[in-house]
Amino acid sequence: MHKTHNCGELRSSDVGKTVTMAGWVQAIRLHGHIAFLDIRDRYGITQATVGESFSELTKELRRESVVKITGQVAKKPSPNMRLATGEIEITATNFEVLNMAEPLPIEIEADNSDDIRLRYRYLDLRRPAMQHRLALRDSIAAAFRKHLRSRGFLEIETPLLIKSTPEGARDYIVPSRVHHGKSYALPQSPQLYKQLLMASGCERYFQIARCLRDEDLRADRQPEFTQVDIEMSFVEQEDIFTIGEEVVRNVVHDVKGVKLPHFTRIAYDESMDRFGCDKPDLRFGMELTDVTYIVRTCDFQVFATAPMVKCIVVPAALQRKDIERYTDFAKEQKAKGLAWTVTKQGQLDGGIAKFLTEEVQKNLIKAVDAKEDQTLLFVADRPKIVNDALAKLRNLLGKEYKLYDPSILHFAWVTDFPLFEFDDDLQTWMPAHHMFTMPRAEHMQYLHTDPGKVHAQCYDLVLNGVEMASGSIRVHRQDIQREIMKAMGITEEQARSKFGFLLEAFTYGAPPHGGFAIGMDRFCAMLEGENDIRDYIAFPKNKSAECPMDGSPSPLDEHQLDELGLSYKKL
Repeated sequence: MHKTHNCGELRSSDVGKTVTMAGWVQAIRLHGHIAFLDIRDRYGITQATVGESFSELTKELRRESVVKITGQVAKKPSPNMRLATGEIEITATNFEVLNMAEPLPIEIEADNSDDIRLRYRYLDLRRPAMQHRLALRDSIAAAFRKHLRSRGFLEIETPLLIKSTPEGARDYIVPSRVHHGKSYALPQSPQLYKQLLMASGCERYFQIARCLRDEDLRADRQPEFTQVDIEMSFVEQEDIFTIGEEVVRNVVHDVKGVKLPHFTRIAYDESMDRFGCDKPDLRFGMELTDVTYIVRTCDFQVFATAPMVKCIVVPAALQRKDIERYTDFAKEQKAKGLAWTVTKQGQLDGGIAKFLTEEVQKNLIKAVDAKEDQTLLFVADRPKIVNDALAKLRNLLGKEYKLYDPSILHFAWVTDFPLFEFDDDLQTWMPAHHMFTMPRAEHMQYLHTDPGKVHAQCYDLVLNGVEMASGSIRVHRQDIQREIMKAMGITEEQARSKFGFLLEAFTYGAPPHGGFAIGMDRFCAMLEGENDIRDYIAFPKNKSAECPMDGSPSPLDEHQLDELGLSYKKL
C-alpha cells in the first residue's frame, strides 16, 4: 500500500506516530525552501510540511499532482478548526512525486459551465462536493440492498442485449455482427424479464438496473439511467404499498437520519381535481377549485363559454407587474390568459370583478375560501390546459411565496391511474404507463367500448411533486394481455412476433405479481434537496445526449460498418 492513513483520519491523539500518506496536492505555500502542502483524498485534507532537503521537488510542484509523504504527526502551531485534521500536520521525512500534473485546463473549484465540467469530468469529480454525492449514492444503493435482502428479495441480473419491443420510447439498437440483418435492443427497463422471473418462481426479485431510452431531449432526462427495480409474486396492491413504504422509509432513515411519517395516498382523479396534476407537491395547500358552474352565468364571455374554469388563491394582493409575469407564464403552458381579481372588504375588486354580480362574487369567495387582500387567479379552457397551467403556476407560486419548508420530504402514493390515454398525434389509445398493467376488474367491460373509462391497478410514488417511482399489479394471464393489446390496435400477428415469449410464459402458470421501480439518480438528488440528476451520475451525458469528455456518440469506421453489413443513409 502507498499509504498507512487517509487524509481525513489523523487527529491530535495521533501526534508522534510515523505515517505515510498519498493524495493530490490541493494547495502549495512556499516559505523559502520550506513548502506547506495541503494533501487531499476523498476522505479529507491534511497539511504536510516538506523541508529544504526536498526543495528541488517542491519548487517545481503543481496543484493536483499526486504525491506520497512519509513523516511524523506533529501538533500544528496554529490549528485550523474548520478542518477535521486541523490540529495536526505531517512533518515529512520522505517525499515522492508519483505523478506531476500539467497546468490545469480549468479551476476545479470555480463555477464552471456544465459542458466544461463534463469535458473534464475526471477533474470535476475530485471536488469534495462531488465525492460526497458519489458516496451518498453508494450508501443509498447499499441501504436498498440491505432492506430488500432482509425481506427475502433476491438480486438477479437481467439481460442487456434483448429483443426490441415497443415500450414507449425508442430503443437503442445494437446490430448483430454474427446474425446479419438482425439487431438487439438495449433495455428501456427490465419489465418483461422481471415478469418472466415471477413466472419462473423467483417470487421476490430486485435489481439496481441500468436502463437506456432513446428519448427526445429534455433537461431533466438522461439517455441512460439507473432504477431500483422490485417485483413480487402473490401480492396485491396493498402489499406493495406496505413493503415499498417500509423499504423507502428505512433507506431514508439509514442515509439521512430522518424518520419519515407514513406516506399519503391520493387517487389519480382526486389529484387531478385538487392539484391539476398526477404529481402533487403536498407540502403546501393552494388547491385548485373548480368554479365552472359558479361563473357560468356571468357577463365575462370567456368564463361563460369555457368547458372548465378553475381558480387558485394567492395569499397576497399581487402587483400588476406580477400578474403580467404570471399571465405570461400561463400562456407558456398553452393557456389563453390568466384572469384575476382581489378580495377587498368581503367583495372582489379589480380585474374581472366588474363582470361578476354580487351573488357570483359571494359564491366565489366562499368556494375558494379567500381571505382579505388575497388574489384569485383563473384559467378557463379545456380541462387538460386548465389543469396543466394552474398546476405549474401553483408550483411556481409555492416556491416564490415560500409556502413550504424545503427540508421536508413528503412522499405520496398516487393510485388508480387510467390504463389508457388518447394520443392526438397517432389518433389511437396508448398505455398511460405500459401495456402490462392489470386493469381494475370492474372496468374490464370497457376495454373495447370505452377505453378511456378503464382504470388500472397502477400507482406512482411522488416526493415533493416529483415522480420517484412507478409500478403496478401486472397482467399475469395471456387472455387479458391479448385483450389489452387488441384494444391498442396490436394485431394477433404483431403480438406473437413482439411478445410471443411472454404470452407463452403466461400460458404455463404465471402467478399474480406486481412491483415498482425507483429512479435511483433522482432519488439521490431529491434526498439532498437538489434537482440536477447529473451531479449524482459519475459520467452523465449533456443536454444533447453527448459526452464532451470521450466524444460519444462517434461515427463508426468503414471496417466496423462492413462487419455489420451497414451503411449510413443521408437523412
